[in-house]
Amino acid sequence: MANRYLVLYTFPRDSGQPSRVGLSVGRKVGGAVERNHVKRLLREACAAQAQAIPAGQDVVLVARAAAEELASTRGLAGIGGALEELLTKAHRDGGASS
Repeated sequence: MANRYLVLYTFPRDSGQPSRVGLSVGRKVGGAVERNHVKRLLREACAAQAQAIPAGQDVVLVARAAAEELASTRGLAGIGGALEELLTKAHRDGGASS
């Protein structure tokens, strides 16, 4: 699944195991300060939406270059909205990997 700001990959695990989340924020997002800001907001958004991440799944979030612009203009609400959109798509599509 993907949108303008994030790419979401899901990988199945043994059922009953808790989900895990990995983050990837590359140099295309910006310098170290900008990357760390995006990572912090992604961690907060994941924690706030932990119930939406299905158990038995590994989730990898990749930030696209536009994520920095979203983080600086809309903050946690913007990143959280982008993440929620992807989780809704993944849930609707049965957790298929992008």
